[in-house]
Amino acid sequence: MRLQIAQDSEADEVLTSDPFALTIGMLLDQQFPMERAFAGPAKVLERFGTLDPARLAAAEPESFAELCATPPAVHRYGRSMAGRIQALARVVVDEYAGDVTRVWTEAADGAELVRRLRGLPGFGEQKAKIFAALLGKQLGIRPPGWEQACGAYAEPGSFRSVADVVDEESLLKVRDFKKQAKAAARAGRSEERRVGKECRTVC
Repeated sequence: MRLQIAQDSEADEVLTSDPFALTIGMLLDQQFPMERAFAGPAKVLERFGTLDPARLAAAEPESFAELCATPPAVHRYGRSMAGRIQALARVVVDEYAGDVTRVWTEAADGAELVRRLRGLPGFGEQKAKIFAALLGKQLGIRPPGWEQACGAYAEPGSFRSVADVVDEESLLKVRDFKKQAKAAARAGRSEERRVGKECRTVC
């Protein structure tokens, strides 16, 4: 299946053909528009010449940071993310012999897959579940119990995350879902502050 996350043919081809590129894209998907985050690996490939984990891990940090921060930068926080990309590459080299696909092909079940992903630099619980859902929904990587391990992100047609982005229309639906979720969170925090203020006044 050809991925269409970055909404750019060349960037999406890089994501489709290189599993480590897709993993880097997931790493970059925070505090930055989703499609631009997943276009980041193509920028790194163009500028650095390879996405081989061993070569990335061995790159001189300052030079690599400059490469990632040069406009158009791979991320809003290009230098910081450059360090995370190198940290991710080092783990893949040291723990998976440079083959990121071993993270999921050697997972016995969905729970172990999420645990393995959570062990990657820059991958928290939520990001690990989203990436596992992306692997399951779009690449057919579905170890036993993957849906339970991913929770709501595995639900079909939920449009909660990048796992559901297959074209421009679905990207817009995911973006709308995120906006609504953020608005609800802000409203909840405002209500908590209001109640707290009333309690301090009355109590």
